[in-house]
Amino acid sequence: MRKGLVAHTHDWGFIFAADSDEVSPMSAAEKQVLIVGGGLAGLACAIRLHEAGARPLIFEAGDGVGGRVRTDEVEGFLLDRGFQVFLDAYPEAGTLLDMKNLDLRAFKPGALIYQPSGMRRIMDVFREPRHLVESALAPVGSFADKLRVATLRWRLMRSSTATIAANEDISTESYLKRLGFSSRMINGFFRSFYGGIFLERELRTSSRMFEFTFKMFSQGSATLPARGMGEIPRQLALRLPPDTVRLGARVVEISPRSITLDSGETFPGHAVVVATDATAAADFTETTAPHWRSVACLYFAAPRSPLGEAIIALNGSGSGLVNNVCAPSDVAPGYAPSGQALISVSVLGSPDPADLEARVVAELESWFGRQVREWRHLRTYQIDRALPVQLPVDGLTGSGYREKSGILLCGDHHWSASIEGAIISGQRAADAILKSSSSPLQTP
Repeated sequence: MRKGLVAHTHDWGFIFAADSDEVSPMSAAEKQVLIVGGGLAGLACAIRLHEAGARPLIFEAGDGVGGRVRTDEVEGFLLDRGFQVFLDAYPEAGTLLDMKNLDLRAFKPGALIYQPSGMRRIMDVFREPRHLVESALAPVGSFADKLRVATLRWRLMRSSTATIAANEDISTESYLKRLGFSSRMINGFFRSFYGGIFLERELRTSSRMFEFTFKMFSQGSATLPARGMGEIPRQLALRLPPDTVRLGARVVEISPRSITLDSGETFPGHAVVVATDATAAADFTETTAPHWRSVACLYFAAPRSPLGEAIIALNGSGSGLVNNVCAPSDVAPGYAPSGQALISVSVLGSPDPADLEARVVAELESWFGRQVREWRHLRTYQIDRALPVQLPVDGLTGSGYREKSGILLCGDHHWSASIEGAIISGQRAADAILKSSSSPLQTP
C-alpha cells in the first residue's frame, strides 16, 4: 500500500502563539492523539500532550525509541549510532530532561588540530585560561583571528535565540568571511570543527544555525551521557505511561483522524502528528523531501586512547578522509570495558566502503603513530540520513512545525537540525493541538 494521505482534509484554524510557554490543561476528557515516529520530536510531543491530559499513542517502526539518537552495546562498548554530543546549554532540552540522572560528562572546551607538522591545541581561553599562550601562539589562524573569536563569543552570548532567529541568514562561510576571519582560520579550524557539527566542510549551512550552536558551545559544554546518547530518548520514554509506545509498528497510511499499520490494523484518533524524519514525513504527506548530510562513523577498540584527555581532534590538514576523532571513553569511562579505550572516527559523506577501515587506520597513523595498528575495528555506521540540510533562510524559521491537510508535522527539520530543535518542534506541535480553538480534539 502506498504511503500517502486519505483524500479528505480538515480545517484546523490554528491560533498557536509561538512565544508563549503557557499551555492550559485540556478541558475535555482524555483524547487520543496518534504520533507516527518515536524519535525525540515524537517523544517530546507525547510528553507535552500527556501532561495536558491527552492520551498520546506513539507508533515506531523500529525496535526502540530515539530515531537517530540510539546507542548499541557491542562487546561491552557503547556505540552511539554516529558520533553525537549533547550541549548542556540547550534551554528546552535542559528543562525537559533530568540532567542529573543523565550523568553528563563534559568534553574540554576546545580542540586539538592535526596538521602535518603536528598536533596543535586551540582552547576556549575564557574557561581554560591556562592555555591562553599556547592557544594564542598555535599556528591555526592568526592572533587577530583569535581576537575575532573572542569578540564573536562576547556578542552571541548576549544575544537571545529570538534575536539570532531574526538575523540576516547567509552561508556560514560568507558569514565568517564578512567578520574578517582569514582563510587560514576558516580552513584550519572552522571547516573541520563545524564539519563535525553540520556534516559538511563547505560551510554552506545557515549562519543562524552557526550563531545558535556557537552560542550554545560558549554558554555550556559538549557532553556525553555516562551510559550513551541513547539514555536521552530512554529517559523521555519513561515519562510516558507504559502503553504509550508501540514498537515494530510500521505505519503505511494516515489521515487527519486515523493511521493504518502494515498489519492492516487501523487506529482512530482525534489528531495525527507525523514526527518521523524529513524524508519519511514527505512520503506520508506528499511534500518535498529535503536533502540530507551523510556521515560514516567508525568505532575501534584500543588498548589505550591516543588522546588521553576528554577532547576532540580535528583534521586541519585540508586533505584526507577523516574529519574528526575522539575517544568517548576519555569523556565517559563507561563507554568502554575496564582497561580498554573506544575510538570514534567520523568521515563525512558516503565514502567507498571498500577497505574503509584499513584506509582510515593508515591515515591516522600519521596522526598518532604506530599505536593505531593495535586498534581493532568494532563497527561502522553509514548514516545516509544523518542531518537534514539547513541552508540560509532555513535556520530557526517558522513556527517549529507544519500543518498539511489537517495533519501536523514536526521534527528537527522544522526548526534546527539538533537535539534542541527536535524537542522544540515536538513541543510546539503539541501546543498547537492544545491551543487550537477548532481542533479535532474538541470535536466529539
